Order: sequence, then C-alpha cells, then structure tokens
Amino acid sequence: MSLDAKLVLKLNDSIYYLYWLDYFNNLLLHNYYFPDTYYQLLGFKEIKGILHAVVKQPFIKISEPTNIELVRQFLTSNGFEIKKNNDYINKSLGIILEDLHDENVLMNQKVLFFIDTVFYLTPSFYE
Repeated sequence: MSLDAKLVLKLNDSIYYLYWLDYFNNLLLHNYYFPDTYYQLLGFKEIKGILHAVVKQPFIKISEPTNIELVRQFLTSNGFEIKKNNDYINKSLGIILEDLHDENVLMNQKVLFFIDTVFYLTPSFYE
C-alpha cells in the first residue's frame, strides 16, 4: 500500500495466462470495464528468476461484505452469463471473466468494486 493509503502496488507473474499478451489484454479489459479500479502498469521486476509485472491500483476501503448476488445481477445485466461458481462469459463479445469471489469484488457504500479480475478472450472475440 502507498504511504497515503490511496494506492496498492501489486506483482503479477501472469501465471493465469499462456502469454504475456493475454495478461496485457486482461489489464486493458479490466480498465475498460472497471475504470474506478484501473491498473497502471509501472514496469517489470524479476524475482527469483521469474518475471513479474508491477502495477498500481486505487485502494478500496470495504464498508460491508460483498453480496455475490449483486455481482451476479450486475454482470448478467451487462450481457454476461454465469459459467460456474464465480466465473462468467459474454458469448456475444467472446470474453470470459473469472475469479469474482468476495475477495476480488469489494463493496463500499453498496457499490461494487472489481479489484482482481481475470479476463480471457475466446476465439470468437476476434471474429
């Protein structure tokens, strides 16, 4: 966390992705869909021989527990359908959005904040 408690620094080794390009697409999609919790890519750091992206993101203070049903309602009203558990797909856009459990979607004053999203593009995205 930054000294002023307004930003969080994060490291990501792109473990969820086959290629770094997929991770960069994830950042772009996150910033498009959730601009209140945008990622800013600061650079890269090698740790024990593994390359990590260094990003910063606004810090979100939690005021109440996340209501997963509100997450589902929000996403389905925006064209996503549930695949399983906390994973969603928008078939018309060719976008998969995963890992949206209560530690990756926070609530402040009854507003949802998506902080750790995992986006994937399907082949239909490029059609």
